[in-house]
Amino acid sequence: MRDGVRHFLLALQFFTRIPVTGRLGAWVGYSPAMLNAASGHFPGVGWVVGAAGAAVLWLAGQRFGASALGALLAALLCMAATAWLTGAFHEDGLADTGDGLGGSVTRERALAIMKDSRIGSYGAVTLVLVLLLKAALLALLVQRGVAGAAAAVLGAHVLSRLAPLFAMRRLPYVSEAAQAKSKPLADAVSAASLAVGVLWSAPALVLLWRAQGAVAAAAAVACGLVMLLAVLRLLRRRLQGFTGDTLGATQQLCEVALYLGLAWGAAA
Repeated sequence: MRDGVRHFLLALQFFTRIPVTGRLGAWVGYSPAMLNAASGHFPGVGWVVGAAGAAVLWLAGQRFGASALGALLAALLCMAATAWLTGAFHEDGLADTGDGLGGSVTRERALAIMKDSRIGSYGAVTLVLVLLLKAALLALLVQRGVAGAAAAVLGAHVLSRLAPLFAMRRLPYVSEAAQAKSKPLADAVSAASLAVGVLWSAPALVLLWRAQGAVAAAAAVACGLVMLLAVLRLLRRRLQGFTGDTLGATQQLCEVALYLGLAWGAAA
């Protein structure tokens, strides 16, 4: 239990702006092995980030959500809140992955492009389209019910952070940068860590089912799984593995897929 709390706080520190410093930081500690063990708590971080986004969406939706434009405003404020809380960590990975995999380049060239801090046309288009799609889907969910939309945000942030664990479990780490920020995560995710991630995620699935209904929840899971399988296939074919950037891209794409499934299922 004690190690589990330390690993959760380490994951929270790594993936958000929330400070874990002073005596608490000293108690938590750090080592590459600890960070790898903390990977099972990625969905736990999703509960924190998702709760912040859900709160903003609910408050803004209550105030502005009566109109289509107001619903879009609520969606954008929610997205801004979660991007700020995470330092746009996953969005940055999505843009880099779009740049690296957008053109017909070799594996080595794709990895080099993804390490470049500058954003190119493929990355910009990928980022803009995904964010626009996310905003539109969230606005649609807000118009169908603010409380249900807030639950969707919370559940999707948790479940989408389970997806990268499967990438880490199924694929090898391939970044050539010796000091890459995801290097401590390079070891394969253990079955125990994956089980921890599933335990964090199970209540989110129940939340979606209770808030959006069984059909919408099933559609969300189906869309999320299809997206995850498509991403895994692409990474295996193009890179023969994963990088830190592709983990962020996996989270973002699966989050949007979950919203799409919820919107689709609710309309059925």
